[in-house]
Formats: sequence, structure tokens, C-alpha cells
Amino acid sequence: MQEMVVIFIIILLLFGAKKLPELARGVGKSMGEFKKARDEFEHEITRAETETRVKEVPGKEPRES
Repeated sequence: MQEMVVIFIIILLLFGAKKLPELARGVGKSMGEFKKARDEFEHEITRAETETRVKEVPGKEPRES
């Protein structure tokens, strides 16, 4: 906990009280974009995996007429 207080004080001294909310807003937006990209990536991987499973279903070979 003490380390967090020291880091916060250093950040406050480096950026100032006026820039701190702006910095926090930027970090929040970045985290949101990162989460969105991660979710899209996971969705794409899941979709590709599902497509692969559907194509490789055993016993579904085409019949000859």
C-alpha cells in the first residue's frame, strides 16, 4: 500500500493536479479499447474454431449416387 501512495505522489508531482484527471481519462479509454480488441479477437478465434469443427465432422462424407 505504501508503494501505491509513493507512486501516486510521484505521478502527481510529474503531471500536476490539473493533468491528472485528463491522464486518468486517457488510461480509461485505452483500457476500454484494449478490452474491446481482446473481445473481438476471442470472438474471431471462437468463430474460426467452430467453422473448422463443422467442416471436419466425421461421417459426413458426400454420398455417391
